[in-house]
Amino acid sequence: MAKITVLVVDDSALVRKLLSEILNSDPEIEVVGTAVDPYAAREKIKKLRPDVLTLDVEMPRMDGVTFLRNLMRLFPMPVIMVSTLTEQGAQVTLEALELGAVDFVMKPKIDLSNTLGDYAEEIITKVKTAAAVNVEALVHEKSILDTVPDKLTADVVLAKKEARSIPSHLNTTDKVIAIGSSTGGTEALKEVLSRLPAHCPGIVITQHIPASFSAPFAKRVNGLSAIEVCEAKDGQQILPGHAYIAPGAQHLMVERSGARFYCKLNDGPAVSRHKPSVDVLFRSVAQNVGKNAIGVMLTGMGDDGAMGMVEMKEAGAFNFVQDEKSCVVWGMPMQAIKFGATDLQVPLAKIAAKLMTLA
Repeated sequence: MAKITVLVVDDSALVRKLLSEILNSDPEIEVVGTAVDPYAAREKIKKLRPDVLTLDVEMPRMDGVTFLRNLMRLFPMPVIMVSTLTEQGAQVTLEALELGAVDFVMKPKIDLSNTLGDYAEEIITKVKTAAAVNVEALVHEKSILDTVPDKLTADVVLAKKEARSIPSHLNTTDKVIAIGSSTGGTEALKEVLSRLPAHCPGIVITQHIPASFSAPFAKRVNGLSAIEVCEAKDGQQILPGHAYIAPGAQHLMVERSGARFYCKLNDGPAVSRHKPSVDVLFRSVAQNVGKNAIGVMLTGMGDDGAMGMVEMKEAGAFNFVQDEKSCVVWGMPMQAIKFGATDLQVPLAKIAAKLMTLA
């Protein structure tokens, strides 16, 4: 089987060396070249035709986003942005995702000794995923691996139990929409939320995202939407016309008090290797919202959320997934269907309308 070829673009010689060593350590990947800036990268792309590009966000002569904009117009290809953890880095990376980048990773730290295995696993997995993504959906739809974390289930955060039995006088007709997403999800969420009217039901969202990115992302989408979009806070009441995005590095859950629903944040272990985890959110929705919930699985890599969506279905919720054609990565939606959580696929552009029909 042919190896996945990668071109690494970064102005730091040390970062180019570290990324090359990490990626070349996997037998299915080969770094065929490196470039110090976009001008050198442009010539090497023409010559080497790599399957995937890793692209530094901040470079001299031409920044990564400007280069990405030109690249996606002239020669669309899978790109993974390499970003800093600063607020400015987050804003620029979100702009890159809007332009068609598949995903992003943090810029590696040279003193990674204790976490190098985790970082290597992340970037190798993302490169392999990027090599198989639907770039058209992105553009037009808007030896160091020995430390692999255990894949934990939602049980480590929230015990599985039956949906709560609510006294009749406390029953509510209020709907709660629960959405899970990962790779390609920031753009998919923007598409869905910007199309919803101000009177839509309350929405809770888990998107796999770093801690420094969730607040800028919520702020960015809020400016494009008729609804109020925010980073969720512990104890915040879930209200119609509002969307609450899980903070990076914290699980978001839904709790119920009487006829009202609230956000609850949890700092427990990663679930399905993710924190926040869709499985944790969906399980809490199954237990506390039950048949009043609507579950949606958007584009994403892996299977986080599939079992939680099964529990939502068993509790009486109506679930559906983004269709394969409009997904950047047909992973999480495929697993939800495979596990029997839903049979219904909806194109990204029609998800908002479907939600309002159900609500």
